[in-house]
Amino acid sequence: MKKKSEMKPEEITEAPVFASDFLFECAWEVCNQVGGIYTVIRSKVLSVINKWGSENYCLVGPYFEDQAAAVFDPITDEDDPIFKAVQILRNDGFDVHYGNWIISGRPRTLLFNPFSVYPRLDKIKYELWEHHGISLPASDKMLDEIAAFGFMVEEFFKLIFRENLIKANVVTHFHEWMAGVAIPELRRENLNVKIVFTTHATLLGRYLAMNDSKFYDHLSYYDWEAEAKKFNVLPIAMFERAAAHGAHVFTTVSEVTALECKHLLGREPNVILPNGINIKRFEALHHVQTMHLDYKEKINEFVRGHFFQSYSFDLDKTLYFFTSGRYEYHNKGYDLTLEALARLNWKMKEANLDRTVVTFFVTRQPYHSFNPGVLESRAKMEEIKNVCEDIQKQLGERLYWDITSNNGSYKFPDLTELVDEYHRLKLRRIVQGWKSKHLPTIVTHNLVDDSKDDIINFLRTANLVNNAHDKVKVVYHPDFITASNPLFKMDYNQFVRGCHMGIFPSYYEPWGYTPLECLASGIPSVTSDLAGFGDYVLKNIPNSAESGMYITHRRFRSFHDSAEEMANILFEFVKLERRDRIALRYKSEEASLQFGWRNLRKYYDEAYELALKS
Repeated sequence: MKKKSEMKPEEITEAPVFASDFLFECAWEVCNQVGGIYTVIRSKVLSVINKWGSENYCLVGPYFEDQAAAVFDPITDEDDPIFKAVQILRNDGFDVHYGNWIISGRPRTLLFNPFSVYPRLDKIKYELWEHHGISLPASDKMLDEIAAFGFMVEEFFKLIFRENLIKANVVTHFHEWMAGVAIPELRRENLNVKIVFTTHATLLGRYLAMNDSKFYDHLSYYDWEAEAKKFNVLPIAMFERAAAHGAHVFTTVSEVTALECKHLLGREPNVILPNGINIKRFEALHHVQTMHLDYKEKINEFVRGHFFQSYSFDLDKTLYFFTSGRYEYHNKGYDLTLEALARLNWKMKEANLDRTVVTFFVTRQPYHSFNPGVLESRAKMEEIKNVCEDIQKQLGERLYWDITSNNGSYKFPDLTELVDEYHRLKLRRIVQGWKSKHLPTIVTHNLVDDSKDDIINFLRTANLVNNAHDKVKVVYHPDFITASNPLFKMDYNQFVRGCHMGIFPSYYEPWGYTPLECLASGIPSVTSDLAGFGDYVLKNIPNSAESGMYITHRRFRSFHDSAEEMANILFEFVKLERRDRIALRYKSEEASLQFGWRNLRKYYDEAYELALKS
C-alpha cells in the first residue's frame, strides 16, 4: 500500500466532514450539457463525494431523454428515502427519474421532466406572479420549461420535509437562475433547508457588456430594471435577483463578477467560489511533449493542405495559436485578439523574424457547408500522400533488387529510372491540379452571411488575408472541432495539445475555463484581468508568466493600450527557442495542480459551513 505522501491528490480519501448533513446540488446542466456549468458540476463530483460521502449527496436536474438515456442508471432501492419521495411524486403525476449519473463517482441523481407538469403551467405561472411579482410571457418555451422545473423541485423539498424522509441538516446548492427559480417559494414556505445560490454570470451583465464598451465604468450607474426591459429579459433578471436575495449564502465565481452582482443584483456575494478542474482528466505526466508532437503533426497536415497549394513555409519554425468559445466578438475578446495579431504581424516583419504564426479561431457561426475548395485541397493532399507511399514501396523493392543483383562493382542507381512512368505522370498530374495561384482562404466554411461577420470584416480591412509575405496567418473555423471533422480528424482536447498557445483576452468572462484547460494540457495561454481566472491569477499567483499564465490588462486601460501589451506578450513568446517552449510547457502543466478541485473545494466548504450556521 502506498504511503499518503506517495499518493496523488485524487487517490487520497478523507473521512466525510459533513457526515451528519445532506447536500443537494441543483443545476439545469446536470445530465444536460449546455455550457460551462456542466463542466463545473461534472468535474468536481469526486471531490464533493470525498467530503460529504456518497450517501449524503444528490444532484438535481431536468430530464431530457436524449441527454440522459446514455448516461443514467436507475436506482430502485425501496429503503432509499429519495426513492420513497420519487414514488410519491410519481403517484401525483410527476415524471421523475432517480439513479446514478455515469461519470466518475457515479453520484446519485434526481431528474425532473418539466413537460409532465405542463397541465399545471398556468397555475404555476400565476403563483409566481401572485407570490413573488414575477410575470412570465404567455408562450416562451425556455421560461415555461424552467418554471415547470422549479415547481417540481419545490414540491420535492416540501415532500421530504413533510414526510420527514431525510433526518439530517439539509443544504441545497442552486447554480444559476434556471435552477434558482425554486428559491423564492422555498423561502416563502419557510422550509428547514439551508440555501446556497451561485450565479456564474448575470444574464443582464452579459447583454450590457456586449453593447457597452465602457461596461465596467458604467456599472454603478445602470438602472437594472430599465436595462432588463430594454433587452427584453425582465423576468430572468427578476429571477436572478429573487434567488440572490432569497439564498442564505449568495456566491459567485470571481471578484470580477462579484462587482457586477453588487450593482445589478443588489447583493454582494458572501463567498467567492473559483472554478477548478479534474486534474486526472488532463494528466499526461512525462508524455506532455510527446503528445504535443503527435497532435501537432496532425495540425501540420491540415496546414500543408490549406496553405501549401498556394505557397509554403517552414513548419519546423511555425507556431500554432488558437482562440475558442461562444461567438461573442467583443465579450470573448476576439476584437482584441485580431488587433494584437495585426500588430504582431508588423512586429515580426520589422524584426525580420524567421518564423510563422498560424492562428485558429474556433467558434460556432451559422454556415451552409464546408468550403469546397478547402475539402478538395485536403482530398488532393491525401491523394498525393497515397501516390508517394506507392512510389516509396516500389522504389524500395526495385532499389533492393538492383543492388543485390548487380554482379559488378557497386554503383548507386538513378532513382528516377526505378520509378515507372505511370507513377511519375500520376504524381505530376495531381500536384499540378492541386497547386493554386489564389491566396489560402481565411474561413473553412461557407458562412450564411459572411458580409456581416465581424472576424472576416476585420481581417479584410486589416489585409490580414493570408498573404505569402505575412508572418501571421489566420484560419477561421466556424464550428467546434470533433474527431469526425474531416479537416483535422481529432477531438478538441487533442487539437489544444497540438497548439503552442491559447489566446483568451475576454472583456466579459465571469471565470473562463479555456485558459485553465490549456494550462492543464501543458499549453501556455493569454487571458485578461477582466476574466475571473485572470483576476484570480493576478491576485494569487506571483510571477505567473513563468508558468505560462500571461495576463493582458484591460481594466482601466484603453483598447489600443491593451492590444499593444498583448502583441508584445505574443511577440516575446514567438521569439522563444524550442527548448524554452518545452520547459514552459512542463511548468504550465505543473502549475495547473493549483486549480484541482482538491485545492479549490475549500471555498465551497466555507459556503456550506456558513449556510449551516445561518
